This record gives sequence, C-alpha cells and structure tokens, in this order.
Amino acid sequence: MPSHVTCTIDDGVARVALDRPDKLNGLTLEMLDDLVATGRRLRADRTLRAVILTGEGRSFCAGLDFATAGKDSRGIAARFLPRPWRGTNTFQEACWVWRRLPVPVIAAVQGHCFGGGLQLALAADYRFTAPHAQWSVMEVTWGLIPDMSGIQTLKQQVSADVAKRLAMTGEIVSGSDAVRLGLASEVSDDPYAAALAYVQTLKGRSPDALAAAKRLVDRRWSSSARLTFAHERVEQVRMFLAANTAITRKAAAAKELPVFGPRGSRR
Repeated sequence: MPSHVTCTIDDGVARVALDRPDKLNGLTLEMLDDLVATGRRLRADRTLRAVILTGEGRSFCAGLDFATAGKDSRGIAARFLPRPWRGTNTFQEACWVWRRLPVPVIAAVQGHCFGGGLQLALAADYRFTAPHAQWSVMEVTWGLIPDMSGIQTLKQQVSADVAKRLAMTGEIVSGSDAVRLGLASEVSDDPYAAALAYVQTLKGRSPDALAAAKRLVDRRWSSSARLTFAHERVEQVRMFLAANTAITRKAAAAKELPVFGPRGSRR
C-alpha cells in the first residue's frame, strides 16, 4: 500500500506532507501509523533543524476519513489502546510525536483544517494559516470529542470558554479568526512560504538553545515558579557546555553567520 505521508529533508529542514489531495488529505489509519513512524525517525536525526507540516493540494487536512477507517474496526481498536511507556495511543501519538521532537515544528495550513487535521496543526510549535482557510473542531458533528491530543493542545492555546465553544459546536472559523481565537499563530497568503522564511530565521540560532526553549515551554508552562526556576538552571548549564553555544558566541563576535554542529554536541 503506498504511503500518503511523504518526508523530504533539504539542508536540515524536513518537509512532512499529507499526500492524499484527492481526499483533502483525510487521514487513514495507515497515515496515522506513518505520521508516528516519520516523527520517531526525525527525532533521532541530530542534524535536523526544523520540520514543516503541510498538506498537498488545496487542503491541509479534512480530518479522519471515517468512510475508509470505519471499515476496519479491529484496526481502530488496536490503535485506540494506549502504549503505557508513552501515555498515548496511535491516534494521539500521530499528533503528539511532533511535540516530542527537539526541533521547531511549523504547520502551514491552507484550505480545510478539520478534526484530526486541526489537532495535528495544534501539535506544531507555530502555525501559519491562509486567511480564508477553514478551521473546525469537527468531531462533535459525528457525536464525538477531540481525542488526538486535541484537548491538551486546545487548553494550551485558547481560553476554556473558547475551547468549549469550539468542541461543543463544531463551528467553522476562518484562518483570520483562528489567529484571533489563538488556534493559529499568523495569517499569510502563502503559509508555506511564510513557514520557510521563519525556518531560515531559526536556522541562525543554536539548535541546542532551540531544543532547550521548546522543552522549557512545553514541560514547565503550567509548573510552579520554583520548579520552573530549577529547570531553567539545569537547561542553562547544558547551554554552557554545548559546542553550539561557543559557535554562537564566536560568530556573534566576528559578526559572521554561525555554522552549527549536530544538536547535543559537547565542547
């Protein structure tokens, strides 16, 4: 069976695309498996600098393809069971695996961003959206709730009343309104080009510092001040020991562009 998730890497930037444009990139069970496998593979690449999540064709992702996935009840049941060592099932890990990556993950959203697609976009660290893209927590229209890590990411992005409104109504909002509500980060007429430009800025920063910043925000956003302070100190010690920190300082002093080594290298 051909994969409908493609991954290409160019100069340290991975382009991960949902590639089922004739079905608006609706997710199949196999695509969920492929997203998990792709994320895990990228996580092990210490030369990776960033990931851009996108969809081929005119849509980002119209959500789970119930017509296809619904024919495989055993497959659904198998993927619904959580893996104790990671705390997620396959549906959740297909999104949450992008939070586990130690590099920035940027979503470029056009067209439809519904249900599982919205949850995938929310799992990115930053989201560019076309102004007229359509965003919706669509599950309620099927009598369901968001269960692909969506509640966790919704509570990180929007207020409780907005999360309830979206999850209870299935309302479709534009990309511009998605930014206003906090679902998306920025509006762009060309979300993918905007994501590429953002990545170029990030590539001028130490990959170790980016990984540390992502860890701190993701793990300590709701922690106590005392625990956050402790984690800041631990991460800063790692930065002092990182080879890429020395490269950053040397380049800054010479007013040159830094050329970084693999993430996690020590001096």
